Amino acid sequence: MGKSRRNRAKGGQRSDPIAKPVKPPSDPELAAIRERSILPVLKDLQSAEPKSRTAAAGAIANIIQDVKCRKLLLREQVVHIVLSETLTDASLESRAAGWEILRVLTAEEEADFCVHLYRVDVLTAIQHACAKITTALTSPKRAFGKTTKAEQNFVWSIAESLTSILSALAEAQDEALEAAVRNEQIVRFLFTLISNDFTTAPVLNSALSCMITLSEDNQQFVETILADNATKCYKHLVTFKNGDGYKAVLACGVLHNIFSVMQWNDRSPGREGACDAILVPTLSQTLAHTQLADNITNGHDTASPVDILQLALEVLASIGTALQESLEQDDQRKNRKGAARKGLDHDKDVAMDADDDDDEPAGEDEEMDEDEMEADLEMVTGADDNPDQSSGIDDFPTLKELLQRAIPEVIKVSQASNGNSDASNLIHNHALTTLNNISWTISCLDLSEGSNASILHAWRPVARAIWKEAVAPVLSSDTSDVGLATIVTSLAWAIARTLHEQALLVGDEHKKFISLYHASKSLPADANDPFQSLGVKCIGVLGQLALDPAPLDLNREIGVFLVTVVTALPETPAADVVEALNQLYDVYGDETKACDRVFWTDNFLQHLETAVPKVKAMVKTVDKRTSTELRVRAEDVSFNLSRFIKYKQKHRPQA
Repeated sequence: MGKSRRNRAKGGQRSDPIAKPVKPPSDPELAAIRERSILPVLKDLQSAEPKSRTAAAGAIANIIQDVKCRKLLLREQVVHIVLSETLTDASLESRAAGWEILRVLTAEEEADFCVHLYRVDVLTAIQHACAKITTALTSPKRAFGKTTKAEQNFVWSIAESLTSILSALAEAQDEALEAAVRNEQIVRFLFTLISNDFTTAPVLNSALSCMITLSEDNQQFVETILADNATKCYKHLVTFKNGDGYKAVLACGVLHNIFSVMQWNDRSPGREGACDAILVPTLSQTLAHTQLADNITNGHDTASPVDILQLALEVLASIGTALQESLEQDDQRKNRKGAARKGLDHDKDVAMDADDDDDEPAGEDEEMDEDEMEADLEMVTGADDNPDQSSGIDDFPTLKELLQRAIPEVIKVSQASNGNSDASNLIHNHALTTLNNISWTISCLDLSEGSNASILHAWRPVARAIWKEAVAPVLSSDTSDVGLATIVTSLAWAIARTLHEQALLVGDEHKKFISLYHASKSLPADANDPFQSLGVKCIGVLGQLALDPAPLDLNREIGVFLVTVVTALPETPAADVVEALNQLYDVYGDETKACDRVFWTDNFLQHLETAVPKVKAMVKTVDKRTSTELRVRAEDVSFNLSRFIKYKQKHRPQA
């Protein structure tokens, strides 16, 4: 490194003979900024004088925050200069400024910039820097605490920049993520930051945030964390989780990723009973103790209330989604036991029939077979002898924690953040998304099964509270925020799927959903997934609200709406028609229900018969190559429409 500087002092940097000179921008303002602020500082950045280089690196780290200056610096190849010269400078201060420059660029530029950084081998520079930081923090020869305050600050600055850059690279490209977690120096650097008691709060938070990114769906990194005996990273994460503040929430994020990858859940807990249930109390407590209006008293050392609330809600939302897998596994287990029980009962009947038909007396072998069969039957059915005990809500600690601890706090956050500021709207949306994820997980269970009665019993009052405190207020506000309306409608649909109209409606919410549907017609169609549109969600929730035992007036109003959606073809989007027909089949498919009289008194059959050719024509307009799912589902409802009409004709009520 010293020799490099002496050569530079002698002859300076040679110009690249094949490099194309950068043309000045045509915009007069940008050209003036370039001449006044950019070119002089870049010249100093490549100066032979160490002080000039250090001052220039610090100046660029400051001005690069400005959009115009950043674009001009990128035009002037600042990244190449930083990578090839600044990061290898003898001055620790210069290197710290160089990494800060790259940190700002990765944070402010698009993902393709991070891809470019990875392709020019920035990970090699990161690896060397990580190794130096790790040595500085752990070397027994020179205790870090005995270095100057300035040197410590530069080391922490570099460490924080490195963790931020690693996060950005991993988010931008899977290849960069995989390369980072394979790199022993990088992994050791992160574990060192986590395990050192003197790591500053901003650096520790940044390291934990980086680990959240690296550990998501990453088996290799998760196994490395669990196998680490040198720093005991996993143990430190659990300790952080048991604390409070942003650090605890970040630790919960990493641990949730670990539990998901290792499939540690309610039915299969991991180390020391670890599963998402142990995270929910910490996250709920954080929501209860964090207010958007809280002041940040410690400056850079404390995360903003928005950051804390957002991450806590995001982790809870992810837990709510992950819970579905655990609950589905339990349902599959119950189904397997039920199938086994039926099979054994059948085998037992066959054996008994065989005994009745056999003229010979039953021998010892037959008696043994009978005993074995009884033993097998007992083994399969024994766990279900007491259904209340075997399938109680206590068997699902994560679900219990979400219902009893998390959701009440999320509802409070939703109410408190229903303001006009951007931060308030952001947290409000995250709160509703969390409620939405949990609600949809529960709605995917078959709550009509007796084995899930305890879940329905625990869910019913919680669902009504969500509707009253989170759904109804948004609907009554007649919001013009399409994103907010979409989230609320999705949440309402999930709740309605589980409770239908059972004392849900606080006022005229169904009318609000009908109005929302008509307003959604002016929105552009979702080409990626038309079934996620606001219109489809409105139809879905309305159909569930119309199910028996809904009042007949409510059923009639929604039924007329659903039929109108279908008969309005070809103006109605295909996805809307698909959902409307499916809801009509569910609502009026059983002639024994009270609402069947609405179907006949309002002549729904005649309207549907008229719509048959329109629906068939609609199916042909959907391209099966570009919209495969929509085409398949459209063909399905078209086929079922003819069957539905025939069925209703056959079961026409007697005059």
